[in-house]
Amino acid sequence: MTNSVEVTVESVAKHHATGMKKVLGICTSPRQAASWRALELALEAASGTGLVETEFISLRGKEIKSCNHCNYCKREKKLCIIDDDMKELYAKVMEADAYLFASPVYAMNATPAFYAFSSRLRPIMANFPEKLRNKPVACIAVGGKRNGGQETTISSMMNALITRGFLIVGNEPFYYSGGMAWSNDEGAAGIDKDSVGLESIRQIGKRIAEVCSLFR
Repeated sequence: MTNSVEVTVESVAKHHATGMKKVLGICTSPRQAASWRALELALEAASGTGLVETEFISLRGKEIKSCNHCNYCKREKKLCIIDDDMKELYAKVMEADAYLFASPVYAMNATPAFYAFSSRLRPIMANFPEKLRNKPVACIAVGGKRNGGQETTISSMMNALITRGFLIVGNEPFYYSGGMAWSNDEGAAGIDKDSVGLESIRQIGKRIAEVCSLFR
C-alpha cells in the first residue's frame, strides 16, 4: 500500500500536462501583522512541497460588503450585483484549486472581513457550483494568547465554508483542525517566536498542498 505522499507525487506527475494546481491564500486580517505572516509561512511550506503553486491575496483595505440575500444572482444567473472590491476577486477564487484562509481571533471568531467574503461566495455556489464544489480548503487562526480562541475561530470558519461546497481539510495529529499560533500581541515577530505554532502552520501548508494535488 502506497503512502499519501507517493500517491500525491503520482497525481502531480499526471497533472503536469495541464499545468500545476494552485493554492490561493486569503488573509482576512485588517492589518499586515501576525495572520499575514502566518499565511505567508504556510504558503511557503505548500510551495516547498513542489506539488502546487501558490498565490497570496489580502482583504486588507478592500471594501467587501456582506451578502444581503437580494437574490439577484439566483434570478439573473450572474455574479453579485454589489459594486465593491469583491468583483475583482471572483476570478481568482474560481480559478484556484484549493484555498487557505487565515484570520486573527476576534472574540473567539474570525474577522468581519472573513464572514463578508464567505457570504459573497453565494453567487458562485448558486450559478457555477463546479468552481467551488469539492475543492479543498484549510484554515489558520492566530490569537494573542496560546489558548485565545483559535479552535473556535477555525470551527466557525469551517462552518461557513462548508455551506459553499468546499471539502474541509484538517491538520496533522496533535494540531487537528488547522494552523494555530499565538502572537503574544507582538504581531509578526510574535509568530516567529512560537515554535509550536510555526510547526502547525507549516504542516497545514504542506497538507493542503498534498490534498490539493490528489483532487480534481
